[in-house]
Amino acid sequence: MKKSHIIGIVVIAIAVFVIISTAGDASTYMTFSEAKALFESGSNKKVHVVGQLKKDESGKIVGIEPSEDKLTVTFLMVDNDQRTNKVFYDKPIPPDLKQSEQVVVIGQYQDNVFYAKQILLKCPSKYEEESLQVSAVN
Repeated sequence: MKKSHIIGIVVIAIAVFVIISTAGDASTYMTFSEAKALFESGSNKKVHVVGQLKKDESGKIVGIEPSEDKLTVTFLMVDNDQRTNKVFYDKPIPPDLKQSEQVVVIGQYQDNVFYAKQILLKCPSKYEEESLQVSAVN
């Protein structure tokens, strides 16, 4: 066998190994209801849940509760199906959590709480055009 054939086979084998190893860690987007059903079926697969922080009637964010030592936080999140669920994050509060437009939590549902291993935040753009008011000069 030629040396180039052996090198080609090794490269293909490495590519197949990388694809197989990353495919097992892929997670999917779900609602809290779907994540709960997945947990109840015995799966421990990581999932993404997209939503927003819970707000009261006046638009103020409610339900963020840092632990006494500030090393963990729980908060209320509303998913795209308008279902509210408690989320536990085993790290300190992300600095921009309260300013975020959208929150993606990645983790697993367990015992009526979603345990987030990672949080992704979509914050308002700093570059959105501000409405300009032009005043007439008399």
